[in-house]
Amino acid sequence: MSLLRLLGTRRAKIAFNVVSGVIAVGVGILTARHFVSSGWPIHHADVLGVVAAGGLFLAAFGFKAWGWQRLFRDDQRPGTLALAAAGGAATVTGLALPGRADEVVRISVVRRFPGRRVGIGSICLSLFLLGLIDNAALTPIAAISAGIAAPTGWVQAGLIVVAVAGVCAGAVVVFMPKIVCHRWIARFKFVCWVAEHTTTPREAANAWSLVAVSWVLRVLAVFVLLDALSIRTSMPLALGFLCASASAAALPIAPAGGVAQAGAGAALLVSSGIHASEAAAFAVAAQGMIVLAGAGVIVLATTMHAARTRLRLPLRF
Repeated sequence: MSLLRLLGTRRAKIAFNVVSGVIAVGVGILTARHFVSSGWPIHHADVLGVVAAGGLFLAAFGFKAWGWQRLFRDDQRPGTLALAAAGGAATVTGLALPGRADEVVRISVVRRFPGRRVGIGSICLSLFLLGLIDNAALTPIAAISAGIAAPTGWVQAGLIVVAVAGVCAGAVVVFMPKIVCHRWIARFKFVCWVAEHTTTPREAANAWSLVAVSWVLRVLAVFVLLDALSIRTSMPLALGFLCASASAAALPIAPAGGVAQAGAGAALLVSSGIHASEAAAFAVAAQGMIVLAGAGVIVLATTMHAARTRLRLPLRF
């Protein structure tokens, strides 16, 4: 509790804002310098295809935020705009922050976004459930990829592990309301709090459906981007690339979340027969598109909130 009080002080908030600003500016400068000196990773890109892929990535952010909202208790749900902005901010800062540290960014944005105030505990619980739902929603994609998109036996084994982990994660979400109500553990105060704030199986199913749509949109975005950048028009390759990137994102510790995802995606492309330079370039381009989509979500969410405030429309969305 003393740590939570320390994080809630004005000095801590100012320090967090300053550090976040420095990271965002630093990442932007380094990225700009890289593209100025080296150019866009893959030349002769189809502009319309790149724009279409960006639109699909943008829509995926919206569906995931909508699914995340279903994991809050009805009387404590923040607006979808706040959750979308949190997801976008975490994606942008994920280029520099270590793996899983972007959750702190999500918590901070949801807490500071205008609208309904939500406790830190409720946000942390929703993020824990969202991680499980995310893995469960990835299960069908990982299973299909293991069957048709695995270039080697080791990759196939890894995709099977991802699929099985997703099934287990879904089972935890479904049975959590019953587990926390068991008489042997219900006597603990923390368990009682979880029982009061956890979502129902029906709402968890709704969240799974929305997050699954988000994953489908991402697969389509990668497929369109592969075609736009003249790599190889292949749905199995898009499925494998996305699963590899998502598996890297699930690592508890990584030097930089975005870099780890790009590296894992590039490794799968190389194992599928793509030249190493083209694979690395595509992975950088795809990660850059995701970051740009995340920045677009932040701008769109804040613009829509400002317009609603000016028109005096309800803040909840």
